Amino acid sequence: MFGMFKSAFGGTNEVLNEALRNGATIVDVRSPGEYAGGHVADSKNIPLQQIPDSLGTFPTSKPIVFCCASGGRSGQATDFANAKGYTAVNGGPWTTVNRAVVELEEGGK
Repeated sequence: MFGMFKSAFGGTNEVLNEALRNGATIVDVRSPGEYAGGHVADSKNIPLQQIPDSLGTFPTSKPIVFCCASGGRSGQATDFANAKGYTAVNGGPWTTVNRAVVELEEGGK
């Protein structure tokens, strides 16, 4: 049951940090308007409904971290990408992913 919540609302920090250390592409699945209001630097904005058509542009050899506002939409994108053979992580809220990126850049965890 907890696995379902992790998928829906974001995984553990260890899984997120490992994906980021392995050069993950960060994909924000919010609308362009939400994305414009704040986002992780260098992330790609692909709204959730466009993920099925856009996923093929990413290599399966590199992890993908999905994020959104709360972790729900990114959980859906993560499940879809994992089912298609990608290594995908639900980063949860974009602010959580942003914090993890900053910490890794500063030599943190």
